Amino acid sequence: MFPSLAAGLSLGLSLIVAIGAQNLFVLRQGIRREHVLTVALVCAASDAALIAVGVSGLGLVLEAAPWAVQVARWAGAAFLLAYALLAARRAWQGGGLPSADATSAREVVTTMPDGADEAREGGATVQTSRAAPPAATASVPARTSRTAALLTCLALTWLNPHVYLDTVFLLGSVASTHGDTRWWFAAGAMTASLAWFFSLAYGARLLGRLFDSRAAWRILDAIIAVVMALIALSLVLGG
Repeated sequence: MFPSLAAGLSLGLSLIVAIGAQNLFVLRQGIRREHVLTVALVCAASDAALIAVGVSGLGLVLEAAPWAVQVARWAGAAFLLAYALLAARRAWQGGGLPSADATSAREVVTTMPDGADEAREGGATVQTSRAAPPAATASVPARTSRTAALLTCLALTWLNPHVYLDTVFLLGSVASTHGDTRWWFAAGAMTASLAWFFSLAYGARLLGRLFDSRAAWRILDAIIAVVMALIALSLVLGG
């Protein structure tokens, strides 16, 4: 039991701890502190489902339908390329600061300016402050919606053919060598996935101080754009 559990844990970590599209997205969401729990849960649950498919032997069904992997390959490449272009645009425009800064910017301009407008209402004089100029907050991006983060996370996970090759086929094949304890092997791999995604998502908060500047976010988004584009290229070339 314990040898199988440890084997699944070690192999699961070795496969998942790598720079990839999914990990970079989790890292970025963690730094921005946006829907961290949702993203970590979706990634861990998706991995658990894929591991269960592989260990149960259903991966053999996928092997009998290679066209499904091809569909995932081309769809994943298109999605990664689109995401790379979005990240490149953020890097060029410097639009990576979290939306918390937008709140701070708005709070700065809530004080009434000297030239406040005056309007009479019911015989009383009411002072109304002018709205902050668009330039004060226009450069700060809006907070990513939970739905958008969820859909992006699902796409980066399920449209990646390497996920099926590693998680379903490879883990499933190794698990079959453990015989009756193969589900302990699966439990170890699932534990590795759960621990990794939650550590990455919440540990990324420690990097928050490093990303207080727009320049730091431009560098991160540029790295994301390059990595996503390279992964998309590798998928197109059949890597």
